[in-house]
Amino acid sequence: MTQTIYLFASGDLRLSANQKCWPAQEVMETSLTAAVRRFGFELKRAHPFRPEKSHGFIDSQRYGMDMFQNIPNDAQVIVAEAVWQYSHHVLAGLFHHRGQS
Repeated sequence: MTQTIYLFASGDLRLSANQKCWPAQEVMETSLTAAVRRFGFELKRAHPFRPEKSHGFIDSQRYGMDMFQNIPNDAQVIVAEAVWQYSHHVLAGLFHHRGQS
């Protein structure tokens, strides 16, 4: 059975910055997914691409906390960024998460 690792991508507060940087994040995530697979794990995004915003970043603390509630409390996680980001968007979720990161 393949073990799942959840990917979080914390972004900027500005919509325009997240939209402009999204293509670089997608390239990095594709490479990261392949690398994680080579070690026998599955990388799953913990939050979706949002078509209405044209990006898949976590763009607020509230959204970050909500997304951590959608994964198992003991899940392994990776926070991976290809661009500028605000760590506080995922800090509260990481602080209370019991899994490995």
